[in-house]
Amino acid sequence: MRGRTLGRLLAGAMLALAACEPGATNTASGPPSPPTRGMKTPAAVGVGEGELDLITWEGYADDSWTKAFTQQSGCQVHAHYVGSTAEMSSLMTGGGGGSWDMVSAPGDISLQLIYGGEVDPINVALIPSWSDFGSTFQSPPYNTVGGVHYGVSLQWSPNILLFNTKQLAPAPTSWSVVYDQAYKGHVTVPDNPMQIADAALYLSKSQPGLGITNPFELNRTQFNAAVALLTRQRPLVHRYWPIASDAIAMFQDGEAVVGSAGPYQAIQLQSVGIPVAEAMPAEGMTAWGDSWMLAARAPHPNCAYMWAAYTATPQVQAQQARLFGETPVNSKACASMNTLEAGSCAKYHADATPSYLSAISFWQTPIAYCAGGTGCVAYDDWVSAWDVLKA
Repeated sequence: MRGRTLGRLLAGAMLALAACEPGATNTASGPPSPPTRGMKTPAAVGVGEGELDLITWEGYADDSWTKAFTQQSGCQVHAHYVGSTAEMSSLMTGGGGGSWDMVSAPGDISLQLIYGGEVDPINVALIPSWSDFGSTFQSPPYNTVGGVHYGVSLQWSPNILLFNTKQLAPAPTSWSVVYDQAYKGHVTVPDNPMQIADAALYLSKSQPGLGITNPFELNRTQFNAAVALLTRQRPLVHRYWPIASDAIAMFQDGEAVVGSAGPYQAIQLQSVGIPVAEAMPAEGMTAWGDSWMLAARAPHPNCAYMWAAYTATPQVQAQQARLFGETPVNSKACASMNTLEAGSCAKYHADATPSYLSAISFWQTPIAYCAGGTGCVAYDDWVSAWDVLKA
């Protein structure tokens, strides 16, 4: 499982479109249309151009499935691996600058790319396996705006409540434990600004008077309440984890007994005998989801469509899920996962029920426009607040 280092996003283009003071009233009926919304999508995939240039996380173009793609398509894959979403955003400036074809964008930057005009709409009818995606992932709000698809969902992972079963009994039923003084010095959570959304999700139930309905769309009052909660949590945190292995080490060494992590960490810890388990908090969970998005100035669009279709197939999705500790969006990938490792489908929640998925709030880029019409705090402020909080 990769680590996600979340730096300051280059969100100027998007924020210029969505300009309003955080917390102010927005009298507009909604956000502006994405600049590329009217772009005509292809009716068919043409002849491959022979090359494909990707911006992605390390290993997302692994030889395990890339070689077969090249043999089938004739498209030679060139992957530029990045270590942060900030780097992804920078490389995608100017629609990829005419150098890049696709980016495997996570939900915390995907709306930035859409409203910044950096990606084109995608004709999902040209992705045969799209119809096999779970309904949650066919048109998720992190890659689909106004019914227009700007990305093809790829993999996801819930941000689970992980706890040591010997230290916490009975099993916790709320995120309140990560804010509990009883575990001072033994809490760990990811080092990223999206923790503000996790705090907001908890507050949506514990302080309903705040009126939080979407943890990624926060007005100034709601945002300040979430930051205040995280500020009170700061002395309880042993260490924020930037990469998955850090969380594993803290639980393995007993430095952490409760926190937010992913199924990958739970599985790795259980495999070496560490007594940990997942809990389903009453407030629900957040989760990240990646999408392949087509650069607005992609030099090899036909190869890009071929790649999006290929990586959407159940066999390739299962390979990637098993290699990186992620969860495929293709509902038919379970059988392939279990062939690679018995029981892995259930371990990674690839067989998640509708009720499980309905309890999840998938990452969306915080932008200044709220669904309710009031001004929201945009992501630059999230990053600034997080930098101050964790310092």
